[in-house]
Amino acid sequence: MSDPARPATTPAPRSRARMLELVFPKDTNYLGTAFGGFVLSLMDKAASVAAVRHAGGAVVTARMDGVDFHVPIRVGDAVALDARVVRVGRSSMTIQVDVYREHMASGEQQLATTGFFVFVAVDEEGAPRPVPPLAPGEVDPDPDGRP
Repeated sequence: MSDPARPATTPAPRSRARMLELVFPKDTNYLGTAFGGFVLSLMDKAASVAAVRHAGGAVVTARMDGVDFHVPIRVGDAVALDARVVRVGRSSMTIQVDVYREHMASGEQQLATTGFFVFVAVDEEGAPRPVPPLAPGEVDPDPDGRP
């Protein structure tokens, strides 16, 4: 039974994506810390969701830029990712991805990794296509999209 005061659907944020992933032993090295490639893969996925939402269609990863690993992520931690479009060109988008290490029991989060990804929106033939500008208030004050 539906509640008339509550909408049936809620629109997703158009230029942002959030994800949560658990770290298992298969995702880690012999020290029990997450492989960098595992974290990069999660970052690319989160960034691609934000890019697809913003572009309204297919995108491809063009570049990973300035990925910094601050603290290790360990087995049993949760990885909380926050990806947001911070700059838009004609057909390209720069997405900032912040990765937080979360202690599951306490909920305490610590910034573990940051990075910037560039995506290009493509049409059915794989050619670049235009993307909309960022909405007012979503524009990063730094034109390079870096904090």
